[in-house]
Amino acid sequence: MEISGKLIKILQEVRGESQRGPWVRGGFVIETDGEYPRQVAFTTFGEDRLAMVKSLALNSAVVVNFNPESREYEGRWYTDLRCTRIQNYVPGQMPPAAMGYGWAGVPGAPVQPASPVPPVAPAQPASAPAPQPQGAPFASMPNPEEDLPF
Repeated sequence: MEISGKLIKILQEVRGESQRGPWVRGGFVIETDGEYPRQVAFTTFGEDRLAMVKSLALNSAVVVNFNPESREYEGRWYTDLRCTRIQNYVPGQMPPAAMGYGWAGVPGAPVQPASPVPPVAPAQPASAPAPQPQGAPFASMPNPEEDLPF
């Protein structure tokens, strides 16, 4: 998933040691733009992702790619937004992942042009509908369950 906004805070990092070795976790908060701005907190794991966050200036426009993850603990649910990539928003330049979705809320973001509308053909007189084959009405349609990749 992807969201854009203004980087407003870099959270303190936490370091620890596990059976697999040392780890580091950090985070940051962005504020979305719009009629009702929202503040959204993200977590990051690993030195490489923390370096991405630290390389950005506060109050800069950013684009964040993330994966939401929820888990239950003692009957309560907790949700993390785990950042997979964060980068500066550059006006006029969109990464391939953002194509078609727009960058709503980022000041100066390019507006994607509407798709061209094909010309309308002149109206033709109505003809009789083609005869339908007898039997099950959906017999010729493929079964969507047979196309599943798993």
